[in-house]
Amino acid sequence: MRLGGVVLVAATVLTVSQGRAANFVPPAGCELKMTVQNRGCSVGQHYVCAADAPGDQHVVYFDKNGPSYHSKIDVETRWLESVDLTTGLTDRLLDEAADPASFSTLLKTGRDDFDFWTESNSGERLRHIGEDTLTGEKVEVDGVQLELTRFRLKTFGADGQLLIESSGQQFINRDHGRFYGGVEHSEDWSGETIDDDDSPVTFAFPGEAGFGATEPLFDCEMMMAGAPLAERYGDGG
Repeated sequence: MRLGGVVLVAATVLTVSQGRAANFVPPAGCELKMTVQNRGCSVGQHYVCAADAPGDQHVVYFDKNGPSYHSKIDVETRWLESVDLTTGLTDRLLDEAADPASFSTLLKTGRDDFDFWTESNSGERLRHIGEDTLTGEKVEVDGVQLELTRFRLKTFGADGQLLIESSGQQFINRDHGRFYGGVEHSEDWSGETIDDDDSPVTFAFPGEAGFGATEPLFDCEMMMAGAPLAERYGDGG
């Protein structure tokens, strides 16, 4: 599943806020690895930082209004931290996981079950239970080989109330060590439903056109306010 340093985020926002059309520049000590244009009017800037543990990755998503969301994952794609850049709401992974997310287990067995907790800077504790499964299907998107996954996710409040239930299809790339968005359906406790398609459309690497671009290109006429429900509650990487 795709969620994740507050100091790093602050530095990033200052960099890009000087010019909406300016290219993304990662914080000092970090290196931009790729830029991914997605459906749903978002573009992701994927970078790594020398001070992090090996395998840690960051992504900052931009919508048509600017930087909207920052996520940090580890080598197992666990959601270490996520920040809503429009509200400042921050969610962090707690140690008390009955079954931590494991990218290596997914690659080895074709399925990974997870059961873990996050806590926000507002004090809200959430429990996330679900699974990722490789479907066996493969596609090529802009020259990048991707494998399809199916996921199911339930997010509960600290009192055990089911807050949101999501399911859908995503993508992984083994070399990149991460998930990419896809098509998902989410329903919250009030009955509100959201259907999203955040599938990657183009990948730009150093030296290629579009690398570092912060203007989203796809589906912006259908732009929704905020992140998808599943991502608001934490959906890995």
